[in-house]
Amino acid sequence: MSVEIKVPQLGESISVATIAKWLKQPGEYVEIDEAIVELETDKVSVEVAASQAGALGNHFVNEGDEVEVGAILTTIEEGGAKAASAPVAKAPKAEEAIKAAAPVSSTAESHQPMPAARKMMDEKQISASQIGQGSGKDGRITREDVVNFVTGAGSKPTASVPARQDDPREERVKMTRLRRTIARRLKDAQETAAMLTTFNEVDMSAVMKLRSEYKDAFNKKYEDARLGFMSFFVKATVSALQEFPAINAQIDGEDVIYRHFVNMGIAVGGPNGLVVPVLRDADQMSFAEIEGSIIGFAKKAKNNQLKIDDLSGGTFSITNGGIYGSLMSTPILNMPQSGILGMHAIKERPIAENGQVVIRPMMYLALSYDHRIVDGKEAVSFLVHIKDRIEHPERLLLGV
Repeated sequence: MSVEIKVPQLGESISVATIAKWLKQPGEYVEIDEAIVELETDKVSVEVAASQAGALGNHFVNEGDEVEVGAILTTIEEGGAKAASAPVAKAPKAEEAIKAAAPVSSTAESHQPMPAARKMMDEKQISASQIGQGSGKDGRITREDVVNFVTGAGSKPTASVPARQDDPREERVKMTRLRRTIARRLKDAQETAAMLTTFNEVDMSAVMKLRSEYKDAFNKKYEDARLGFMSFFVKATVSALQEFPAINAQIDGEDVIYRHFVNMGIAVGGPNGLVVPVLRDADQMSFAEIEGSIIGFAKKAKNNQLKIDDLSGGTFSITNGGIYGSLMSTPILNMPQSGILGMHAIKERPIAENGQVVIRPMMYLALSYDHRIVDGKEAVSFLVHIKDRIEHPERLLLGV
């Protein structure tokens, strides 16, 4: 019995992936749950495993092709010896399915739109001839090409305006899929949300003193965790989100979805760029659980082992540009979330305290928020709430 192997669900807001690498070749015997192909999304790499043991059929798509969720990748013929068997011929039924669900080979038709591009072109009533050669493999039209065509960013030079000639001292490198997607989403966030940023500053003295006193005991008791500042900010942010639920909410059409839980996205750097794994039910987590989870995410990101589930379902995000030396920034929303907190570098600065000028370790905080759902008063009060909990961390421990 032959079964089809399809592109799995890839997580929220992700509908397209790229065939990064075929791990098994047609005719090879595969065990159940053995990885067959590696897909690359704009967030992570995903391995698709065999749903049954047997001989692998032909590849319906090639490395570098873009595929949508549900597209057929290959088939597996049940049974067969573990020794390498002859390639399995494509069944007529599978051939028909792939014509509808997967990209057509570029050798068959040039400028063939990729699935996501075709869908958008149909919606916008744009033909392939209008766009011309795409930026995808072998000139195929990608979704980004359609977006550029619609916005005018992809328009070609007219006959009266000669195309720009590259300077021999320059190097032209095609943007990676990840970077193109990041650029598109950041632009979408700016165009969709009424984004605004408000700032405050926090005295880190109390948290630094508390951490210094209990760091060794904490690290000794919790072997998989290290007491840092992030757990204090997660706890303070959870408290603020419970006080101001609109910042943890999401606009869905003409409705507002309020969450009675907090899934906290924590931005971490990986080899392919910034990713935002999610602390699920962060409102129920202890300091040790938060610190241990963040360490685990950082290791996964470094080794490119983050899964779709690690990155899905966030309701609010925190990004810490301070680890790179940033003193102040305006973080961009991680749509469809309504708020993101930006932490920055801790710097000793002179401040006025009880009529005296003193030196204190200070950090600037930034909250970017969607003004369509969050009022300015709420945003300012949200940061003040966090500032108060960081400057008086005993309140976090007592829950007051």
